[in-house]
Amino acid sequence: MAGPKFGSFKSENKGDSAASAAGAAAQRRDPYEVLGVGRNATEQEIKSAFRRMALKYHPDKNADDPVASEKFQEATFSYNILSDPDKRRQYDSSGFEAIEADSHELELDLSSLNTVNTMFAALFSKLGVPIKTTVSATVLEEALNGSVEIAQLHLGKSVCRKVEKQSAHFYSVDITEEEAKLGLVCRVCSTAKSKFKLLYFEPEENGGLSLALQEDSAKTGKVTSAGMFFLGFPVYRFEHNNSAAAAKDPDSAFFKRLDGFQPCEVNELKEGTHYFAVYGDNFFKSATYTLEVVCAEPFSNEKEKLRSVEAKILAKRSELSKFESEYREVLAKFTEMTSRYAQEMQTIDELLNERNAIHASYTNSPTLKRSSSDSKGKTSSKGSKSDDDQSVRKEKKSKSPTTMEASASDEEGPNKKEKKPKERLRRKRWFNIHHLKVDKRRPC
Repeated sequence: MAGPKFGSFKSENKGDSAASAAGAAAQRRDPYEVLGVGRNATEQEIKSAFRRMALKYHPDKNADDPVASEKFQEATFSYNILSDPDKRRQYDSSGFEAIEADSHELELDLSSLNTVNTMFAALFSKLGVPIKTTVSATVLEEALNGSVEIAQLHLGKSVCRKVEKQSAHFYSVDITEEEAKLGLVCRVCSTAKSKFKLLYFEPEENGGLSLALQEDSAKTGKVTSAGMFFLGFPVYRFEHNNSAAAAKDPDSAFFKRLDGFQPCEVNELKEGTHYFAVYGDNFFKSATYTLEVVCAEPFSNEKEKLRSVEAKILAKRSELSKFESEYREVLAKFTEMTSRYAQEMQTIDELLNERNAIHASYTNSPTLKRSSSDSKGKTSSKGSKSDDDQSVRKEKKSKSPTTMEASASDEEGPNKKEKKPKERLRRKRWFNIHHLKVDKRRPC
């Protein structure tokens, strides 16, 4: 595999990791050379080559052989590249650097891990780190040797069982030539939070079985399911993208969302006996499942709908490539305009503040010069009060002693009631209450 097993994590700084990555890239062999296939090899040829090497060099069979362990890791790493169409194209065009090999997902055989490493794998899977698992080498070897127990399964009848972790239940189905032409569908469902694989095996000359197809279970709502469709026309499987990468770059994840829509290797079956298996893929728990193999004859409408929907998905995948370039161009323009908007707003604010400061500088009063534009209201109110005080002082000076004496004698006279309105007017001016608002609805 491309990295250390779980439970042996080490922290490295960026310089060390970059240097180690460069050194590892220089030592890597060509994946085609590792698996012993040509550059034009089909997906089935690549899978068969990897299975042969995995059975030969698996750690379970070579516990004390470090050379075999290295070959097993190298074969797994090469298969991870060549089994993914996108990674294979990137490698063919630019080599290891283009595919960022160090960050690739690994395929782990859980049966080869001890309890501690399995707990680490389960923990990281719970946290959303994608961990691909492969079928146990022990199960594959037993199937290849013909030492597995096979149960007979009839078309249209379902079977409910529980499979233990890293174990498999094998089934055989007999179909006629007419049923093969009409098409066959095999589905496994589970309502629990289980994880399993649906496997299809082909018979070998020695009486054993070799793995030909593999479908991982996928959760949709409260149902976990996996299916294989042999309908006589190309049917596609959908592999979900890396959720961690989607969180980092949602835009790229959206435009690559349909890249995992890949055609299945086998589209139709022939008359005879066919073999399926359900493999328990949970880390610790068993998986309860329902398996059913049906003939597609009663589902002619669903068959045509599936063909139509998948054709639309393929067309949409090609449209996304063009839309992505348009979206990136508009997004770059929008980002540029948004940045300019912020800059223009800042520039305008600075100019207006500078203008207000210049306006405020036109005065001989040092107090006004020091004051900011926010305190202008307070300054104006203080000025009005000082004006009122000056008017009061002028009134005091204008009054002579004789006038004051006369007014005092008048107050003591019989006409005292007639002069009270004048006193009220003077008091209003004295206390400067002419500017107050009076609520006319309330009586005085």
